[in-house]
Amino acid sequence: MAPAIATASIFGVLTLVHLIQGLWYRKPFTWTVIMAASWEMGAFILLAYGSKDQQQVGYATGHQVLFLLAPIWLNAFVYMTFARMVYFFRPGGEPRIAHLPARWLGRIFVVADIGTFIVQATGGIMDGPTVDLVTRTKGVRIYIIGMAVQEGFIFVFLMLMARFHYRCIQMDRDNVYGLEDVYENEDGYVPRRNWKALQFALYAALLAITTRIIFRLVEFTGGMTPEENPIPFTEAYSYALDAFPMMLALLILGIIHPGRVLQGPNSDFPRKGCREKRKEKKEKKQAKRAANEEKKRIEEERKKRKTYGQVPETDRHSYEMGLIDGNSHEPMRHA
Repeated sequence: MAPAIATASIFGVLTLVHLIQGLWYRKPFTWTVIMAASWEMGAFILLAYGSKDQQQVGYATGHQVLFLLAPIWLNAFVYMTFARMVYFFRPGGEPRIAHLPARWLGRIFVVADIGTFIVQATGGIMDGPTVDLVTRTKGVRIYIIGMAVQEGFIFVFLMLMARFHYRCIQMDRDNVYGLEDVYENEDGYVPRRNWKALQFALYAALLAITTRIIFRLVEFTGGMTPEENPIPFTEAYSYALDAFPMMLALLILGIIHPGRVLQGPNSDFPRKGCREKRKEKKEKKQAKRAANEEKKRIEEERKKRKTYGQVPETDRHSYEMGLIDGNSHEPMRHA
């Protein structure tokens, strides 16, 4: 019980630190790392309660789900931070990497992360302590698939990070960001040549996530009984190879917070306010209405030309004056 309380306390402090930093640096996207830290904290709070009252299986289920899924929030934070780094530093002069725009880079990998979250959540729930062995086995397999897919996306993402790293080194070598390339904020002059610290912090976070994925893969593929696989039945393994890597990653990202690096112009994706969104929506409606009116006018003009072509040449002057009907060629009756 004592280790669970101590671990929950540490994650609680890290949650508070990231919450304060997110507000201080005004970075709304940091809510994902706050979720990661708070879920880790919640997992060990439930573990402490479960150790005190082992008859309540809900504590064990809640602990397992939060503990298994918390790193996915951290993974999403890494994706979102790197996308903003690409937008901010613009390697090659454009906010893109490997032909992927920075905004779409974040969206693609975050959507993939959500997909793995759903898969792993399904497997984690099915692997609850109260379910039968067959269901637990299926849940473990589903969870393993989710982790494998997650690691696959991490590998692809690391390739993009390596490309970004190389391009930024080239820019530093060519002095693209020279000493004169600084911007001024409330704290004074801040140079833009500080990408390396945050880049290596993201590497460390992905290494921590990969470490716990490998640990979980070994744990879940080793068997379901203490004789076959003692790892799931020994808490020390999960503390050392799951909780500690996440704790270390959160600490590093707290020391080298994205808000310290991503400051000034282009430090975040432009966001539209409510007034701008309403104005844009109104303009779209007006454009759509104008297009419909133009389409209607063209259709009426086409019909008019078709009707005009059916009127004999001797009667066209009378048709234009509205004296005869274009269809029947009879004189128009006026009230």
